[in-house]
Amino acid sequence: MDLTIPRIPLDDWCDQLLTWLTDHLSGVTRVLSRAVSGWISNLSDLLQVIPPWAFIIVVGLLAWRVAGWRIALMSIIGLAFLWNLGLWDPMIITLVLVVLSTAAAVIIGLPIGIACALSKRTWKTVAPIMDLAQTMPSFVYLIPAIPFFGLGPVSACFATVIFAMPPTIRLTALGIMQVPGEMVEASEAFGSTRWQKLWKVQIPTALPTIMAGINQTIMLSLSMVVIAAMIGAGGLGREVWSAIQRLEAGKGFQAGIAIAIVAIILDRITQAVSRRPQSR
Repeated sequence: MDLTIPRIPLDDWCDQLLTWLTDHLSGVTRVLSRAVSGWISNLSDLLQVIPPWAFIIVVGLLAWRVAGWRIALMSIIGLAFLWNLGLWDPMIITLVLVVLSTAAAVIIGLPIGIACALSKRTWKTVAPIMDLAQTMPSFVYLIPAIPFFGLGPVSACFATVIFAMPPTIRLTALGIMQVPGEMVEASEAFGSTRWQKLWKVQIPTALPTIMAGINQTIMLSLSMVVIAAMIGAGGLGREVWSAIQRLEAGKGFQAGIAIAIVAIILDRITQAVSRRPQSR
């Protein structure tokens, strides 16, 4: 007796959903694509107009102000090394994509994280989605980006935002939920409204945890922007992808070192920012 179990056509359902979304949201995606493309182009042009030495000095001063002289010196040496390698323009493009993607992920993720912290039902709904999103291979996010926005940096930003958003949501929610109950009760005893309690007690107390989530989002954005070079994102990722295609190990290693330098600079500066509220 043949007990063949019918196959669940999950792939067909996904294709049909993607087709329906692209057909009905094409107008919205075109507007978004033009807007994001303009932001990428304008910000890239602005940063590339700035002389590399001036950019390095500004980053060094920022790092010194936020993280101390050691991180400032490391940032100056690292950026000067990238300039010397001839990877300045690709680095600027990568930095622009990371900044825009991280900004979008934080703007979208923070309200969702706050909502999750204030509502157990929302947290129970969003948490499984984040678990799925964080275990999904990063390459998968490139697939739906192409039908919506085509090849290029806009698709890279779209995929990067979706991929990098979960840490901001999760750590924002956890940070607010872990605020000591005594502090919340004290604010209520002084007659604080719900919004006053949130903005003056819970969020400031949870800020180090929230900043840790933003730090992870920045790191995930950088990794995804590099992977997105396969769909025309450009930047340092394109240097790596080009080296792979041409079997140029030296250029690939050089671009990899450049990506690591950018990642370390961003990581150290954002970690220093996350530690500052704790030292007050």
